[in-house]
Amino acid sequence: MTGGRLLRRDVPTAFDRHAAAYDRLVGANPGYHADLRRAARAFALPAGGAGARLLDVGCGTGASTVALLAAAPHAEIIGVDASPGMLARARAKPWPATVRFVEGRVEDLPAGGVGGPFDGVFAAYLVRNLPAPDAALPALRSLLRPGGVLVVHDYALRDGPVARLVWHAVCWGVIIPAGRLATGDARLYRYLWRSALDFDSPEAFADRLRRAGLIGVQTRTAGGWQRGIVHTFRAEAPS
Repeated sequence: MTGGRLLRRDVPTAFDRHAAAYDRLVGANPGYHADLRRAARAFALPAGGAGARLLDVGCGTGASTVALLAAAPHAEIIGVDASPGMLARARAKPWPATVRFVEGRVEDLPAGGVGGPFDGVFAAYLVRNLPAPDAALPALRSLLRPGGVLVVHDYALRDGPVARLVWHAVCWGVIIPAGRLATGDARLYRYLWRSALDFDSPEAFADRLRRAGLIGVQTRTAGGWQRGIVHTFRAEAPS
C-alpha cells in the first residue's frame, strides 16, 4: 500500500477484507454471471466435460467455478485463489464431489499441490491483477495438455475514447460509491478502476498470449454496458 493506494501485490489481502460483500456487489452488476457462463462455454468440451480436468485459477468466491460447472458438469474442477477469505466463501457453498478448492498463487501453483496436465484453464478477472503476467501466462500454458485451452475473461478496454468514458462513468457513478457503501473502504474499487485503464487493449493482450507460446487466439467482447470493456480470450497450447 502506498499513500492509501492499493498495489497489485496487496490485492489478495484486500480481497480478504472485502470477501463478505463481494458476491452481493458483483451480483448487482447486470450480466456479470451471464458473461462468466458465456466465457466458460468457450471450452466447448464434449459430453459435459466427462473425463476432463479443469483449473479455475483466481476462482474467488466461486462465481467462475459455478460458470465452469454449468459448462462442464461432469469435469473435475480445481479452484485456486490466493485469498483465504474469498476461498472460505467459495468452500461454504454446495458443490459436487468433482469440485475442490486450493489456496495458492499463480506464480507457485505446484507448492499448493496443483499440477497438470489440464484440459482447460479458466482465468476470470485475474491476469490484470498479477504482478508479472508475462511470467504467469507461460506457467499456465505449461499446465495444459497439448491442445488444451486457456480462457481468459477480463477487463481489456478497446482503444479509443468511448470505452474509457463509459468505464469512468460506471466506476465513479456506481462501482466506487457502492463499494464504499458496502464495505466502508473504496480503495479496492478505485484500484479496479485504475487497473483496467492501465491494462492491455484487446489487441495487446492477444499479442501477450501469443508471446506466451499460445496459438489460435480468439477474442470476443461482452455485451451490454461492458461492450468494448470486458473481453473473453480463447487460446490453445500447441500440440
